[in-house]
Amino acid sequence: MSVDAASTTDRMLGAATAVSRHRIAGPAVVVAAVGVASTFVWFADPMTPGGIIPPCPTKTLLHIDCPGCGASRAVYSLLHGDIGAALHYNAVGVLALALLGIAFVTYTVGLWRGRRVRSWQHWRYTPTAVLVVIFGWLIIRNIPVAPFDSLKV
Repeated sequence: MSVDAASTTDRMLGAATAVSRHRIAGPAVVVAAVGVASTFVWFADPMTPGGIIPPCPTKTLLHIDCPGCGASRAVYSLLHGDIGAALHYNAVGVLALALLGIAFVTYTVGLWRGRRVRSWQHWRYTPTAVLVVIFGWLIIRNIPVAPFDSLKV
């Protein structure tokens, strides 16, 4: 990497850090990004086969449901207020969205208070627990016997 590219990268990281620590700009950027992503999912309609959102590569190539399979359909269902359908498409994804919402709220409160507010993502065993849940979900939703076969999407 050249010196100019390194300095440009450093300036971009510095700007991103400054925005993420700003009391209004940090949460505003997150809300805007979520709004753009939600609008895309709303209009892309992942329920329609052959739409803009491509099918899961893991499902296409390996014919198994990965932990993220059905996540775009779950978000689409949540945007339309159908929590039952969202849980059917990807229950762990819905749980992850709820936990990310809690993390966003604690991040925002921490910015407004001027000090970090500790939440679930700061716990010591969070990374291990997340990996266990993801791999467990991968295994459970691919068991081909009842009642687990109903988890396939």
